Amino acid sequence: MWVKLFLLLLYFLILFVLARFFEAVVWCETGIFATRLVDPVTLSFKKLKTILECRGLGYSGLPEKKDVRELVEKSGDLMEGELYSALKNEEEASETVSSTTFSGEMHFYELVEDTKDGIWLVQVIAKDRHPLVSKVNWNKMVRKVSQFGIRTGTFNCSNDSRYCRKRGWLKSTLIMSVPQTNTSKGKVMLKEYNGNRIETEHIFKWMTAHIASRIKTIHYTNRLMDEWNKSDQYQVKMYLFAKLDQPPAFFSALSVKFTGRIEFIFVDVQNWKSQDYLKEIGVQQIPSYLLKTPEGSYRYGNSTGEFISLNAMDAFLRSIQPEVNDLFVLSLVMVNLMAWMDLFITQGATIKRFVVLISTLGTYNSLLIISWLPILGFLQLPYLDSFYEYSLKFLRYADTTTIASWVRADWSFYSSHPALFLSTYLGHGLLIDYFEKKRRRNNNDDEINANNLEWLSSLWDWYTSYLFHPIVSFQNFPIESDWDDDPNLLLERLAFPDLWLHPLIPTDYIKNLPTWHFKCVYAQSEEEAAENWQESDCESEDETKTKTELSDDEMRAAQSLSKEECLGRSLPDCTCVTKNFEGSPNGRKCKGQGTCNTKENIEPDWSLWPGDMLKCTECVVCLENFGSGCILMGLPCGHVFHQQCIVVWLAGGQHCCPVCRWPSYKKKHCRPLPQQQQQQQ
Repeated sequence: MWVKLFLLLLYFLILFVLARFFEAVVWCETGIFATRLVDPVTLSFKKLKTILECRGLGYSGLPEKKDVRELVEKSGDLMEGELYSALKNEEEASETVSSTTFSGEMHFYELVEDTKDGIWLVQVIAKDRHPLVSKVNWNKMVRKVSQFGIRTGTFNCSNDSRYCRKRGWLKSTLIMSVPQTNTSKGKVMLKEYNGNRIETEHIFKWMTAHIASRIKTIHYTNRLMDEWNKSDQYQVKMYLFAKLDQPPAFFSALSVKFTGRIEFIFVDVQNWKSQDYLKEIGVQQIPSYLLKTPEGSYRYGNSTGEFISLNAMDAFLRSIQPEVNDLFVLSLVMVNLMAWMDLFITQGATIKRFVVLISTLGTYNSLLIISWLPILGFLQLPYLDSFYEYSLKFLRYADTTTIASWVRADWSFYSSHPALFLSTYLGHGLLIDYFEKKRRRNNNDDEINANNLEWLSSLWDWYTSYLFHPIVSFQNFPIESDWDDDPNLLLERLAFPDLWLHPLIPTDYIKNLPTWHFKCVYAQSEEEAAENWQESDCESEDETKTKTELSDDEMRAAQSLSKEECLGRSLPDCTCVTKNFEGSPNGRKCKGQGTCNTKENIEPDWSLWPGDMLKCTECVVCLENFGSGCILMGLPCGHVFHQQCIVVWLAGGQHCCPVCRWPSYKKKHCRPLPQQQQQQQ
């Protein structure tokens, strides 16, 4: 995960450098920057109208170029970047913009009346009547208002005539829904168009007038002083100082979008004789957009990307005063971009890459949602308000820097050019794939060169193995599947899954179980041992030494017996046993077991066995005797088995001893021996 995060941050750094490169290219070719101011006098009438439409300034009649130019100058400074964006939006506006068609009362209530943070323009078509606005003018109206975030729709009374009679919509009309209060999730008021003229400009001017009524308007200096020094619930305020009759539509639309978070105030300075107080609060020129925060005031429009438009100011205000939903969307985008890195990091078949990608997407998004739940709970705690305020203060300090303005400008640039963003992300991923493949080429050629069919075959083998042995499959333990022998077992397993009926116990403990090799050594019989014991008291040291050397030779001969000789024809019942083990800690006897019928007696080398293991010579799982050189494994209860037999037993889901049923993952405490037995030992 940290590698993906590093690669994602590296990708963002590449985007930042690439944007600076594009700026340098544009400067070399044209000699201008996006932040350079444009003189409206040099622009054509068509471009000036385009700027006015993007800012949301209405005009009536047939205005001249001088009037349009004055409106542009009064609404704010014009930059090259804003002009480019306005012309680009005009080209894209020619495309058809979707409009909602309401099916009835409930549909209208859910989208229009119950929406507390949006503006709707609905054309009501009365029963057996023609619409108030023609289809051509309505499409123009939809394109004009959609750039300010205003949603549109059509309600045909033929679908629900009862609701139209209830509302009094007996004739075709236009309805606009606007939030009534300045609080979040407040009431919604419906305004009906009563104008006589149904031209697009007159309707738009009627709409902007009603939306602007929500904004606090100041006409006198004394009221501005009181408002500037007043401390209320709004910590962040956005002021517009201009010589206009009403604020632009984009400024009014932002007041609706940021309801309850930022207060928008329009200061009309047309009739002000003295502007001394404006200079005291930091207003150096008119028009001016000023952001007032508890930390101070900030003039909007001085840095890169701070255009007088809806999208640019929306990105700026969201970074200054973010909402929880904004942070969640940002984290969601980051997490999914990180997850898509798996498509390039994973090596192998194409289908394998997408399977891993789907798994990573599901995992990351689930973890994101789960991690956000406690965060939302903590934000509701009252004693965390100070922490929240300090976080916002730090964020405001960071967002008013030059680097933050560059980041916002890049965000606006790449969001308006999604093809460029996707192509750079794909190129970055291909570079990651190339270097990752080069790194793994010498380590895992088979995995890299495997095709789709081979990987699907291995995936199917794992899946069928999982159906029969789920725990073994997760541990990648090689086991034969019963699918080839009996296909009905697969159907039975699918029809009656019982995995959830058994606890999932991790099999890591199997690696920690004691293992050792089973070996045989030469041993004297009881009679020889007794005779040697009696003779050792009376014989000389030379004879004892001779017998010791002889026994050593016989010992070497016995130890030189190979596994084939022990299991061959000369030793058909070769089992390394002892009759009684009264001297052992457990005092156990091995009964019903044969001995090696050879010239020399052979017995197990018990010195290799752990002290807490019970001594035996037969595996209860396979019912076969231990052979010399085989690997044994012991359980916490003390019983011993072939390693292969007991591992298959445990990994198959039977996490207990085959003999005593003691849990194989639970340590068994040894009981203290009686005093008599301790004395005998």
